Amino acid sequence: MAAGGAEEPQRRRLSALSVYRRAAGAERLERRRRGTPLPAGGKRAKARPRRGAARGGGGPELAAPPGSPEAKPSGGPAANRGAPRVQAPAGSTETKPPGGPAASPGAPVQAPAGSTETKPPGGPAASSGGGVPGLLRRLGRLEDSRRRAAELFRWLVAPVAPGEFSGRHWEREPLLVRRGDPGYYAGLFSTADFDAILRSGEVQFGTHLDVTSYAEGVRETHNPVGRALPAVVWDFYQNGCSLRLLNPQAFSATVWHLLSILQEYFGSMAGANTYLTPPGTQGFAPHYDDIEAFVLQLEGKKHWRVYSPRTDTEVLPQFSSANLTQAELGKPVLEVVLEAGDLLYFPRGFIHQGDCLPDAHSLHITVSSYQRNSWGDLLEKLLPAALQMALEEDVEYRQGLPMGYLGYMGVANSDAVDPHRTAFVEKLQRLMKKLVDYAPVDAAVDQRAKSFLHDCLPPVLTQSEKQLSVYGFPAQWQDGSPHNVDILITKDTEVRLLRHGIIRLCNEEAGVMLYYTTENSRVYHKEEPKYLEIDPEYTDSIEFLLSSYPNHVTVDTLPCGTLEDKISLATLLFEKGILTTKKPLVQV
Repeated sequence: MAAGGAEEPQRRRLSALSVYRRAAGAERLERRRRGTPLPAGGKRAKARPRRGAARGGGGPELAAPPGSPEAKPSGGPAANRGAPRVQAPAGSTETKPPGGPAASPGAPVQAPAGSTETKPPGGPAASSGGGVPGLLRRLGRLEDSRRRAAELFRWLVAPVAPGEFSGRHWEREPLLVRRGDPGYYAGLFSTADFDAILRSGEVQFGTHLDVTSYAEGVRETHNPVGRALPAVVWDFYQNGCSLRLLNPQAFSATVWHLLSILQEYFGSMAGANTYLTPPGTQGFAPHYDDIEAFVLQLEGKKHWRVYSPRTDTEVLPQFSSANLTQAELGKPVLEVVLEAGDLLYFPRGFIHQGDCLPDAHSLHITVSSYQRNSWGDLLEKLLPAALQMALEEDVEYRQGLPMGYLGYMGVANSDAVDPHRTAFVEKLQRLMKKLVDYAPVDAAVDQRAKSFLHDCLPPVLTQSEKQLSVYGFPAQWQDGSPHNVDILITKDTEVRLLRHGIIRLCNEEAGVMLYYTTENSRVYHKEEPKYLEIDPEYTDSIEFLLSSYPNHVTVDTLPCGTLEDKISLATLLFEKGILTTKKPLVQV
C-alpha cells in the first residue's frame, strides 16, 4: 500500500479487522464506513456420612449450554403458531392487533383488543426501585427459594401474568412486552460492565467473546487467537463488528444471581449471552435456536424480525439451524424495534434476525432455557433402560426371531399381503407396548435431574444465609493458632436446606448418591458433578429435609437410627453448604 498521510488514519481504523478477514469482507466494511447502508438482518452465533466423601463423577454433557446460539408445560408442538401477543405499556390507548409484517420499524406496536394488563403485578418483584440488584435483594428476603424463582419470573414477563404466558405463549408463539421504562433492567448489565470485563484481562477470543459481522448475506466470525484486549475489541466494534460475550454469568455477579434463581423456576439450566452491536450494523444471519429465548433490551434499540417455523419438522427443534438466507424466509409474524426496558420472547424454532438502526447502538442480553429438555430427550434415556430390564426379566424378549422372517419382512415386502407378516408386526407392537411396564421412569427422571444439577450455577447467598452457613463460619488463624474451628451441631440445633433445588438423591449401581450444586462453578461444566455417597439408611432424612423446607427442624427429629448418626449427617451437610442453621453456631 502506498504511504501517505491520508492513508495513515485509515490503516489505524482497520488495524484489527484487516488482518482477520478476507479482502471481500474488507471491501464491504469500507463501504459501510463511507455510509453505505447494510441489508437488514439478525442475531446469531450459538452412605455413610463422612468428611471428605465428596467425589467428582462422570455424567453426560449437553451438546451446548443454553445461551449458546450454536447451541414448560408443553401445549403441543404445533399449538397456536402464528402472530405474537403484544403487550402495550401502561396508559396505551391502542387496542388493535399488530399491523403485520409490513409495519414500519419504530412505529408503535399495538396491543390486542381487550388487553387490560398494563401494570406490573404486586409482590416483592413488582417495584424496580434500586434496579435489578435491589430487586434481587428484596427477593432474598423470601424464605422459600421456590417463591423467589416464581416472583422473579413474574417480574421478567410483567405485566403479562405467568399463567397467561405459560398457557398462551410458552412453546407456542412470540410475546412482545413494551414497557416504556428504560430503567427496568437497570443494574443488570451495561456497556460499562462490558468494558470493565475486558479490562480484567480474563476474556479470551472464541472462549468468552465472539467478534462477528453479517453483510450482503455473508456471516463471518473474526476471532483472533488469545486474550481479548480492549484496544483490539473496541477497534473491531468501531469498524462495524458485533461483540457477543458468552456466559456473562461467569463475569457478572448480577447476571449470575438472576440466572441462579431462574434456573429453579424452569427446572432446566438458565443461560445467557450478551450482544453489543454498533449503529447501522448486523452481526448474525437469520436462524432459529434450540432454546426458549427471552431478549432483554438493556441499552439503545434494535430492529427485530421474527418468523414462524417453516415446516412442522422445525417446530420445537432439537438443534439450532445453520445460517439462513433472506430468500429462505417468508413474511415475519413480528417486526418491531425493541427499546431499553422492552422484552421479546420467542420459542425455539422461530427464525429471528435483528439489526441496529443508524442512530443508536444496541446492548441486549438473551436469557435462555429448555435446551434438550423435551419428552423425546427423556425417552432417549428411558427406552434403552426399559429394554434392558425387559431382556433381563421377560423371556419373551429373549426368544428368537421366526425363521424365514427375512423373506416376508423388509421394504421389498412392505406391500405384500401375508399372514406371517401380519403376525410379525402384531408381535412387535405387543412387545413395544409391554416395554412401558419395564420402564424405570423415576430413575430416568433422576438421571436427568442429576445432569441438571451439574448444569446449574451455584446459589448466590444473601448476607443472612452466609452468616448461617459454613460460608460465614468464623474459623480463622489468630494469635498463632486457629480459632472457631469446631462445628458444634447438637440434637437441638435447628437446620434446613439452603435452597430447595440444590440437591437430588439418585439410586445408582454404586449406591445412593446425593448430588448438590453448592460447589459448582460459574463456568459451565468447569467442575465435575459434585456428590456424596449416602448409606440407604440416611435417605429418609434427606427426604425429610426436602419435605420440611423452608421450615427449620431440629437435628433430633431427623429419622436416623442414632443421635450420633443424626449429628454426623447434619454436620456433613452443613460442611458442604447444603444446610443452614436457624442461629449462628458461633457468636462473634
